[in-house]
Amino acid sequence: MLELQYELESKAAKWYAIIDIANAFFSIPLAAECRPQFAFMWRGVQRTWNQLPQGWKHSPTICHGLIQTALEKGGAPEHLQYIDDIIVWGNKAEEVFEKLERVIQIPLKANFTIKNSKVK
Repeated sequence: MLELQYELESKAAKWYAIIDIANAFFSIPLAAECRPQFAFMWRGVQRTWNQLPQGWKHSPTICHGLIQTALEKGGAPEHLQYIDDIIVWGNKAEEVFEKLERVIQIPLKANFTIKNSKVK
């Protein structure tokens, strides 16, 4: 995490925008053959997750990797990413808004959701 902080500080931009992908883990479906690994009992009934659960030690890594791959394939402009958070920057507000518009479209095309209230 400190590595990201140092990298961001080195940009010395005047404007920043942050995108937080809504419910990112729950946007990632589990393959049917993996679901038994996530079975649990609740009130006497066996249940299982159909989406990537929060709290599993590998969930952040999987989520980060899928979003990173989408951003790379989508040709995202310069940005930093930490799991489901993405930051873009620039020296002019217009520059940041342009980058923001481009970056937001990429996770949306990869079936992730972004709430407007989570963009700052």
